[in-house]
Amino acid sequence: MSDLRLITSNLIQDLTKLSSDATSIYWVTAFAMKSGVKLVLPSLKEALSRNAELKILVGDYLYITQPQALELLLQELPGAEIRLHKSSGISFHPKAYLFRSENNNHLIVGSSNLSASALQKGIEWSLLAPAAVSGPVFDEAMDEFMKLFYSSSTISLNKETLATYASAYEQANMTVPLSQKWSEQEEQEVMFGPSSSESTVNEQEELYVTETAQLIPRPAQVLALEALQETMHDEYDKALVVLATGLGKTYLAAFFAKQFKRVLFVAHREEILNQAKTSFLHVHPTKTAGLYNAIEKNKDADFVFASILTLSQKYHLEQFHPEAFDLIVIDEFHHAAAPSYERVIDFFKPKFLLGITATPERLDNKDVFSICDGNVAIRIHFIDAIQRNWLAPFHYYGVYDDTDYSQIRWIGNGYDEEELARVQLREEMAEKILQAWIQRKQTRTIAFCSTVKQANFLSHYFAQSGYRSTALSGTTPRNERMNARKQLESGKIDIIFTVDLFNEGVDIPTVDTLLFVRPTESIAVFTQQIGRGLRLAEGKSHCVIIDLIGNYRNADTKLSVFTPEPTDKFELKTVQTSLPKLCSVNLETEIIDLVKEMARKAVSHKQRLIYEYFTLKEEMGSRPTYLDYHLKSGIIATNVKKEFGSYFGMLKEAGELNEQELEAYKLYKDWLEEVERTAMTKSYKMVLLSYILSRGVVRWHEPVKAKDAAPYFVDYLTAKEYRKKIDVIDTDLKKATSLIERMPMTKWSGSSKGKITFDNGEFALNFDVVDSVNEIVYEWTKEICGFRLHWYFEKKGEKMP
Repeated sequence: MSDLRLITSNLIQDLTKLSSDATSIYWVTAFAMKSGVKLVLPSLKEALSRNAELKILVGDYLYITQPQALELLLQELPGAEIRLHKSSGISFHPKAYLFRSENNNHLIVGSSNLSASALQKGIEWSLLAPAAVSGPVFDEAMDEFMKLFYSSSTISLNKETLATYASAYEQANMTVPLSQKWSEQEEQEVMFGPSSSESTVNEQEELYVTETAQLIPRPAQVLALEALQETMHDEYDKALVVLATGLGKTYLAAFFAKQFKRVLFVAHREEILNQAKTSFLHVHPTKTAGLYNAIEKNKDADFVFASILTLSQKYHLEQFHPEAFDLIVIDEFHHAAAPSYERVIDFFKPKFLLGITATPERLDNKDVFSICDGNVAIRIHFIDAIQRNWLAPFHYYGVYDDTDYSQIRWIGNGYDEEELARVQLREEMAEKILQAWIQRKQTRTIAFCSTVKQANFLSHYFAQSGYRSTALSGTTPRNERMNARKQLESGKIDIIFTVDLFNEGVDIPTVDTLLFVRPTESIAVFTQQIGRGLRLAEGKSHCVIIDLIGNYRNADTKLSVFTPEPTDKFELKTVQTSLPKLCSVNLETEIIDLVKEMARKAVSHKQRLIYEYFTLKEEMGSRPTYLDYHLKSGIIATNVKKEFGSYFGMLKEAGELNEQELEAYKLYKDWLEEVERTAMTKSYKMVLLSYILSRGVVRWHEPVKAKDAAPYFVDYLTAKEYRKKIDVIDTDLKKATSLIERMPMTKWSGSSKGKITFDNGEFALNFDVVDSVNEIVYEWTKEICGFRLHWYFEKKGEKMP
């Protein structure tokens, strides 16, 4: 198979042959049928038996894919990674089969989906290209596959997501005939073209002499470096650093890298990699640096800057030794919840893993704290940075937008582009935006839009009104984008309208006005965009933020970004009291009324907690533990005990407990709530409970004496440096025994309202545990105990400036 070849029938023969010696198999297909899956199963099972890497992406477009086909893939290929592309009505037609082997690589692209007809006798055309013919196109195809495979439009296939799809499939095919759905969608695309998703582009940040000449850390970086040194001393081997946009995250990583020999820097965009490479070489001019991506494969440099799309592929990971790097830096760490990052993190064994980001927003429900074990070395919110004069103050103006967004269809992660355009591309809307801007603007403005159409429309309208404006998007040539930036900096134009162009990695310090004319769909992106205007610059006293607010999703919570402490509920008074001097938040009366009304109509907090539980369960494919829920759900987990008494009280209300578990909850509800709610000024109560549980499911509820618990107590609190520092304990066992008696045993028995006793030196549960539910109560108690210990040390260890 050394030549380019057209395949017009029996594609199954080529798929089988190429699978026989492949080390990596990546397939993407718009539709999958049970008949087609049965044909390919034997060769795929054989490949898995050889430990080949197998990834399959199947589309749900128009609900043509059969649930039985997905079920077969899930059951018969347990070693494969299978994901489902959620099209949300947008056409999805790719059919590509990629094979990497030790001798050659092959790419098949054509018209054949996974069905018996398409793979055998149907009229289908496919082109088979060996790597010798396709050249760099093969690597490009692998990267494009990975980008699509782990995009926000895909979900992992597991029993939970399969059940959800099967239900939707049944409903869709019962209510609307397939031919009708097909014809309506295809007709729309023929007439208007497919809906295009927004493109996100980063410019490579220009280096400013004032920032790089001295090559010494800025004050914020000094604080972060000190915090990282402390966290390493405390024997952590991974940490997250949260630095507001504009405080120099990349240079922080470069300064931190001085104590490591070899460094791997991982990011999701080429622009970020090139910028980071330049920054690191400024700090380390004698070191070697190289890229590892689809085009360049430099794996031997001191500093390797790798694209996650390339590096996360099994073949490329295996080009490295797991201990090849002393330090691994994950940039824009809020992207790291994707399985591609987890694969890289799980593969390498560095001395230290550093995650850096400006926006690890729990409110976006893609939490990254679990990847660094909840260890936040330091968090400097942009509010903290403004208070320290590291960033510019802001004057925020919320302008009422009377558009009824409830009438616009929500698709996947955003509003329907065409429906949104109909309400946005109106002259009366443009005039309102123009007047709001004229009334409050300063000298240089970036305006964030929903679509390219809106950016062009508003730019034209502003130009007609006598203002110097331009519109930029991902399709704008790079030289035009760079020229527009320079014109804005020099004052030759007044405003740039953009679509997600200045979110990450780009700064124009002289920008002093931000204009938001789009619904806020992501709190994290909103935070990043605010950061674009907060850079300090000569002659700049503050940044004006003009934001149109209507009844769109997140409107009632978005302003919580102005509070340094994470919260999922907006209160204007709380925001205003947390503002630094010279900052202000001004909302029109209609907005205050709108937010109150949205909060009144919103899903109750209880329902939100349950909804996020089910979302996480679907992602994991099984019931999350309490600690899973805390680390991965995007929810502030301490709210669970406020709303439900305990995590298992929430599971009861969610209908997640079986008959035996309901009996256990009914009998031991008070005990579970006691473990959840007992006060913890120190970790001692939960360490004692951890010892009690360490005796196993049979003996855990038996009485315990302090002298028996003392060795476990001392070992636990001295096992990690951070525990020693947070809760100091004398290692002498007699003194530890006395401490246990005086503190957790006496205090907990006194506050437990009779649930615990401490008499004659024995600490005991003041209730019996029924044998039939003993194991359930034991495991539940263990989950709560584990969560509370993690939460305690996480909060005590987190450093704020």
